[in-house]
Amino acid sequence: MTVHAQQRFQTAGDRAIRLHPDDRVALFIDGANFFSATRALGIDVDYRRLLDHFSARCRLRRAFYYTVLFEGEDYTPIRPLVDWLDYNGFTVISKTAREITEGAVRKRPRDMNIELACDMMDMAESLDHAVLFSGDGDFSPLVAAMQRRDVRVTVVSTLRSSACTVSDELRRQADGFCDLADLAPVLARTKP
Repeated sequence: MTVHAQQRFQTAGDRAIRLHPDDRVALFIDGANFFSATRALGIDVDYRRLLDHFSARCRLRRAFYYTVLFEGEDYTPIRPLVDWLDYNGFTVISKTAREITEGAVRKRPRDMNIELACDMMDMAESLDHAVLFSGDGDFSPLVAAMQRRDVRVTVVSTLRSSACTVSDELRRQADGFCDLADLAPVLARTKP
């Protein structure tokens, strides 16, 4: 890596996510939660830059992206992103969900927590560090389970939006916390 590239990657986010070049790392991106957090901060994510950033700093084993696709929708704004990610180095885990109507209330299940938890636990033996892009407090027991297997876990979310998107319990459990606002220079789409 050139000196210029090294300088470009020296952000507050780099200090918050302490990676060693020999660390075996996997990224686990909770798509819905990550989207909400980046949207709240006004960040248009460049997923290629995100992947390159981590690939340059550690032994990136896998980058997972989890999302729900809704049954019966021929076009959804997430489809082009999912297709691009799938062809460009990410492992996309998706499921088709149905809209549920209970009386006058229509619900759309949105989370992929079980799938993310299973994948993280499956990879525990081959990782030194897991980076979880989510603020969902439901992941606190998963983080504790990974730590019992000697895997460090860093949570990436934000405290800097009007609607705080990270659980205090999750932040306390994690080995490290990185605010997305600090990573913005690394993962925001640049203007041509």
